[in-house]
Amino acid sequence: MSMLTVLRETLGGFKSLLVGMRITAREAAKPLITVQYPHETLKMPGRFRGHVKLILDPATGKSRCTACNLCVRACPSDCIDVEGLKREGEKKKSVTEYVLDFTTCSLCGSCVEACPSDAIEYSKDYNVVSRNREDFGRIDLVKNLQGEAAVWTKNHPTPQPAPATAASTGLPAAGNPVAASPSASASAPTTPASASASAATVSSVPATTPPVAGSATTVGAPPQVPEQKST
Repeated sequence: MSMLTVLRETLGGFKSLLVGMRITAREAAKPLITVQYPHETLKMPGRFRGHVKLILDPATGKSRCTACNLCVRACPSDCIDVEGLKREGEKKKSVTEYVLDFTTCSLCGSCVEACPSDAIEYSKDYNVVSRNREDFGRIDLVKNLQGEAAVWTKNHPTPQPAPATAASTGLPAAGNPVAASPSASASAPTTPASASASAATVSSVPATTPPVAGSATTVGAPPQVPEQKST
């Protein structure tokens, strides 16, 4: 082996070393993309199709499903079972049971497209695993929605009614008596005791003798009594 060959191989190895170090330095400067699964998970894309789930209405905290069974009729795999109940005071039925057989579901999306209330959508659950096949044969979507409903109830507490005040009830505050006004006295209802007192007052006023026809009377003067002739 000549000296020229040895020098050429040495320079080639040193060049490859520099190329490798350059690639290593470039990749080391990039941000980390490693996800510490299962402590961390990636955000699934919007077009990912997991098994269907019920949607929680943000205004009421309940499911939008009205148990119309259109999704049941549209499903080609016959893997959906829906039951509903019309509660008192509600115009539409409310879903009470929504069971999905995920072992026969083909994720075709016919149920999602047929729903008139936009009550179901694809979930983003990709790590649905179990050691028992029967766990996928009967997925209760109403039960799964109860967790989201509990969070909604916690974030939207029911407002407590305000305590009654003197201004709202119209009653005087404690230690502050209010004098009765003339209008209030006039509008007060008449009781039997007040009626008898008024009658006694009227009876105590002396009756006046009506004027005799043909005689002149003076306003405010006492009535004149005719004299009686003795026989």
